[in-house]
Amino acid sequence: MTTHDETIYDDSSPGLDSSLPGADAYGASVDDDTAGARSFTVSGGDWNDLVDEATALHEERIVVNMGPQHPSTHGVLRLILELDGETVTEARAGIGYLHTGIEKNMEFRTWTQGVTFCTRMDYLTPMFQETAYCLSIERLLGVTDRIPERASVIRVMMMELTRMSSHLIALGTGGMEMGATTVMTVGFRERERILRVFEAITGLRMNNAYIRPGGVAQDVPHGAVAMVRGVISELRTGLSELEKLLVENPLLKGRTVGVGYLDLTGCVALGVTGPVLRSTGLPHDLRKSAPYCGYETYDFEVKTRTGCDAYDRLRIRIDEMYESLKIVEQCLERLQRTEGQPVMIEDKKIAWPAQLAIGGDGQGNSLDHIREIMGTSMEALIHHFKLVTEGFRVPPGQAYVAVESAKGELGCHAVSDGGTRPYRAHFRDPSFNNLQATAAMCEGSQVADVIVAVASIDPVMGGVDR
Repeated sequence: MTTHDETIYDDSSPGLDSSLPGADAYGASVDDDTAGARSFTVSGGDWNDLVDEATALHEERIVVNMGPQHPSTHGVLRLILELDGETVTEARAGIGYLHTGIEKNMEFRTWTQGVTFCTRMDYLTPMFQETAYCLSIERLLGVTDRIPERASVIRVMMMELTRMSSHLIALGTGGMEMGATTVMTVGFRERERILRVFEAITGLRMNNAYIRPGGVAQDVPHGAVAMVRGVISELRTGLSELEKLLVENPLLKGRTVGVGYLDLTGCVALGVTGPVLRSTGLPHDLRKSAPYCGYETYDFEVKTRTGCDAYDRLRIRIDEMYESLKIVEQCLERLQRTEGQPVMIEDKKIAWPAQLAIGGDGQGNSLDHIREIMGTSMEALIHHFKLVTEGFRVPPGQAYVAVESAKGELGCHAVSDGGTRPYRAHFRDPSFNNLQATAAMCEGSQVADVIVAVASIDPVMGGVDR
């Protein structure tokens, strides 16, 4: 396996004295006697200071960087590994290389415009961020019970398709990192089917900004239900192929069984959720324990296993995709039953135009709406202008709403000072919390197992460095 690991012991390291007795220019000691070796606890400061201190002890150890440009770190994640031969004795995760300032930027945009920002955080699960954000706004507005049923059904369908899309990426990239390129090609092939559905419904493959406060941007287009039914059939076949390729593969089991072990106690202590938590046997799923968007009315199971390792996390993701297909099929039945019903709240002080149609200019503006505001009602034109440019006001207060993302609990804490913009919007992204488990999973294992452990966490740095 090719890596981009490189030692941080070099001649350019500040404070490194290559003339120390028993040390060469790279800080490697020629003294193999490590009895009574001291340990150091890093609590901040410059990592190079610890390197210099460790070098002065003349111990046979090496510190390497994995990333932040490593192909197996799911984004710009830097892993600082201390090695004793091939054994990892210490692992630290260095984050912040992708910091985007999304949460801060949202304070300078209207509540509706904030959707365009939060959808880009974890770019593999955009619908979950959008839903959590909009649900928190709706709770602040006190309109949670006034969201149209059809809008909630569409939200659930889009979230479950997103869950599958994210899991397919997790399995595909994890397989590629272990050298199984076929797993990635099959995974991406199936994900492409889902992205075509997103494009047909929202107009975009990713970063959709489709779910809005009060409902969704627009209803599903004509023929979308039949299209999704066809995709479900194709996905079942593709998932079956992926399952046969992975589940009983002796090479995969050799790389994943017993690797990245983290039990229930460790998950609770670190705040780890999602498939990593459910691999310990705890059936914690917010769709069941704290339902939202009507999830309590859907028939599905929370999948768990008890191995606490990378293999069980893989199996849980496969099982969850089959459950998501069941939920999407139920959504399609409800979409047929609610055809013609609104997909945006009736309150015109909140609702953006949602019954859109493609005009002659190719833009998604309802011709009836344009005709009314431009030629019939001056009041409607003024209202539209104020709603789009200034936005609606949200009563002062704060609300926290969490949803079950593909990676775990994703929550949005929205704070309003009574204005048209968020005073503060802060997200609890599961990748950020789950990434804390890296050290617990990796220390004591082999270097190659680090790749598998991180892949089983499935972090996305867009959610970590938001």
